[in-house]
Amino acid sequence: MPRPEFPKTGRAAEDVLGDLRQAKSGDVDWRSGRTNLYVQFGGDDVLDIAKEASRLYFSENAHGAAAFPSVVRLQADVLDWLLHLVNAGPFGDGCFTASGSESILMALKAARDWARNRRPDLGFAKFIVPQSAHPAIDKAGNLLGIEIVRAPIGPDFRADVAAMEALICPRTIGLAGSAPQFGHGVVDPIAVIADLAIRRNLWLHVDACIGALIAPFARRAGATVPEFDFGIDGVRSISADIHKYGFGAKGASAALFRHKCWRPHYAFEFDDWPIGSYASVGLAGTRPAAPIAAAWAVMRYLGEEGYTRIAAQILDISARLQAGLRAIEGVDLISTPDLPVLAWRVPGLPIDRVIEGMSARGWFLRPMARPAAIHMGMITMHQGPAVDPYLADVAAVVAALKR
Repeated sequence: MPRPEFPKTGRAAEDVLGDLRQAKSGDVDWRSGRTNLYVQFGGDDVLDIAKEASRLYFSENAHGAAAFPSVVRLQADVLDWLLHLVNAGPFGDGCFTASGSESILMALKAARDWARNRRPDLGFAKFIVPQSAHPAIDKAGNLLGIEIVRAPIGPDFRADVAAMEALICPRTIGLAGSAPQFGHGVVDPIAVIADLAIRRNLWLHVDACIGALIAPFARRAGATVPEFDFGIDGVRSISADIHKYGFGAKGASAALFRHKCWRPHYAFEFDDWPIGSYASVGLAGTRPAAPIAAAWAVMRYLGEEGYTRIAAQILDISARLQAGLRAIEGVDLISTPDLPVLAWRVPGLPIDRVIEGMSARGWFLRPMARPAAIHMGMITMHQGPAVDPYLADVAAVVAALKR
């Protein structure tokens, strides 16, 4: 099939937008709660302020600090607020990124360069992570020349710290844990991993892309969530996604560090250039200011009180889903999650048949490989009205398949 040519002439704006609306009509209707993946929703009012803030800063370039000092201030505010949430203390530091993958990349780069400074003869560095760690860590390792070794996890799906320790060798520079891990919604025993990191003088990164912006507020709403942040001695870096439970515009994330002394390990500076000096913190040079403005606006709009209110509602939705799924004969929850990330299965039934039945009823579902299950992803507010229809369809599909 020939490749389409670049358009020779323009079209009317309404025609172009009509084409986009038509293209989008085949996408999943996330607002109806028919999918739990890819969209995190904190309410229409939150979405509206994020959109308006993004529009105000649509054309600004966050790389142009001298030209756009307001963007510098907004970014500094967001990073300071995040550092406060994760108990960073007065020397904490961080950089705004476009995704959790980039945040993890910057954290592992800091770890690698920190280790090289101490051990110039290091060679091929090694990081040890639980089997449940996000693949973004492996992607970062691939880009940075770090070997990522995955250790078995325990029967509770949390990191097996003894198994991690058994894999340490002279090339090992760091460890990682998740808060929570995406597969089963449980927080790894970060305090125990931190003790190991301190004993062996290793970097510890905590992937809190999911948890950093809901765990503090879930606790205030009465939930019990294991500790994972800089309040634990030994944690050196944390990745935190703002576009997940921070409800900012995509893509917005942050790599956070216990101490600003490590900034040279992840920032870039260059001055052998006719134009003059060049510097960037994070992977990108030119960066959109819109996600920074949206993050600032949503955080300032909601504050601690608003985030706690939303967290309470999301926890309630998650609790209703968990109770309803447990009440359906033949359905098992994979785990009792620490935060609202759910997965369930039907032992004895092929999971693809269950997904086929739910898809026929209009639900967008994602399979999980180990164990074979349906992964419900991160629960947010748009799923509230869909809880009862979802549970009714699960019960109907499972009953039909069992018959």
